[in-house]
Amino acid sequence: MSIHIGETVPDFELEANNGEKIKLSDFRGKNVVLYFYPKDMTPGCTTEACDFRDNHEAFKGFNTVVLGVSPDPISRHQKFIEKHELPFPLLSDENHEVAESFDVWKLKKNFGKEYMGIERSTFLIDKEGKLAQEWKKVKVAGHVDEIKQALEKIEA
Repeated sequence: MSIHIGETVPDFELEANNGEKIKLSDFRGKNVVLYFYPKDMTPGCTTEACDFRDNHEAFKGFNTVVLGVSPDPISRHQKFIEKHELPFPLLSDENHEVAESFDVWKLKKNFGKEYMGIERSTFLIDKEGKLAQEWKKVKVAGHVDEIKQALEKIEA
């Protein structure tokens, strides 16, 4: 299943780092930046999370919440948040059901080994719960700026 631009994103519920259950529908009336990343504490994922952290006030100004999703357990998410002072929730998708529904659970290759994992991707969901924009195979450098430019168009 894949979700197309302009379609309503199916609701889901995942456990956050603080143990709370978070539903996508909890954020109706706000824009949502839903970003999928491979693993807490790795260099690229840390840079990406810190970019979102450093732009948190700008996102709030766009009436936007940021939600990070990876297959890591909530205990690892909590350590990641504490270490890098992340001001947004990280959601645990250990069974990768939500990642599969967004078509970001992919066969990956690294040093000749094949394995299943998250393809770094971001989805911008508007206030009505519709997919406004998506970025697949994200390159971390400059990515947050691309999202802010998309939000400027939505909020204009």
